[in-house]
Amino acid sequence: MKVKEVMSTDPKACTLTDNLSAAAGLMWEHDCGILPVVVEEGKVVGLITDRDICMAANMKARQLSDIVVADVISGDIYACKPDDDIRSALKTMQENKVRRLPVIAADGTLQGVLSMNDVVLKAVE
Repeated sequence: MKVKEVMSTDPKACTLTDNLSAAAGLMWEHDCGILPVVVEEGKVVGLITDRDICMAANMKARQLSDIVVADVISGDIYACKPDDDIRSALKTMQENKVRRLPVIAADGTLQGVLSMNDVVLKAVE
């Protein structure tokens, strides 16, 4: 089974200049715990999680609206491609201790997000 058969399509994303309040609002509105961070061309340059936002709120002692995404994200991006086998994506998750992966096309653009929940729901079917 290929990643593109299981992934969530139309993923929500944020930019480096968005503030954490806006990022948290997107996560709340779309019931997700991760947002890919993209630049204008739609290329993924990072990820931000709900945990990143919580830790920034505690460690930076500033309002979330005063902290931009670029100040919080790391350069590490664990990802998969739409045509990857689902087992390969699961191995990437396991090796890197993550539960979600952005699905990135060969040109670096965001195509979707694959979560453990997506895999479990597909397995139930």
